[in-house]
Amino acid sequence: MRLTVVGCSGSYPGPDSPASAYLLESDLDGRTWRILLDLGNGSLGPLHRYTDPLAIDGVFLSHLHADHCLDLCSYYVLRKYHPEGAQPRIPVHGPVGVAERLAAAYDLPHEPGMTGEFDFLEYAGPIRLGPFLVEPVPVVHPVPSFALRVTADGRTMTYSGDTAPCPGLDEAAAGVDLLLAEASFLDGVDNPEGIHLTGRDAAELAVRAGVGRLVLTHVPPWHDAAVALAAAHEVFTGPLELARPGAVYDV
Repeated sequence: MRLTVVGCSGSYPGPDSPASAYLLESDLDGRTWRILLDLGNGSLGPLHRYTDPLAIDGVFLSHLHADHCLDLCSYYVLRKYHPEGAQPRIPVHGPVGVAERLAAAYDLPHEPGMTGEFDFLEYAGPIRLGPFLVEPVPVVHPVPSFALRVTADGRTMTYSGDTAPCPGLDEAAAGVDLLLAEASFLDGVDNPEGIHLTGRDAAELAVRAGVGRLVLTHVPPWHDAAVALAAAHEVFTGPLELARPGAVYDV
């Protein structure tokens, strides 16, 4: 299973990266399967650097904030009006209300909304798509949000989505080979409760969960990502780095 960071900027696109989007690829039955974890604002354009956007087999949204889902509006246009003709529907998995949220974002009526292009499915348990087993685990955020635990080729990675520390996040991260964890907040300041992790929070999670590798992501442009990395290094002694656009990990 191969992970490519398409976008990793937290809360909004930054000068060096679009918002959250991660490409996972794995081979099965003689072909490469591709899924996206989130497609935040600004990420569809850079996706072209790493794969043909029409080759995506499914999209899994951690939650419905703009920096995690809004480029589905542009993706809708690409699939509906492509000069090769309208493309087949692909599944888009997300929290309750995902179809209505995306229709409203593009100023479409809820019916049919984008349902001619996307098969919207609300999370209700594990999902099998080609070689991928995706397990959505509810986590703590101001809107319904999920960590996504993905297994393929006998390996497992977890993407935290946006979350505060919580038991669901520990469950999702337990024993994974790679943990892609947000680090939006700074340590040592009075952060609002129930929204995000700090670099230290992510590292403490990695230690508790016994993960093989930790990659910090979703650092907002107003913070110095090196500060989050340094805080995490104080706690986690395993392989640790910052996500960057174009980085590729063989999980």
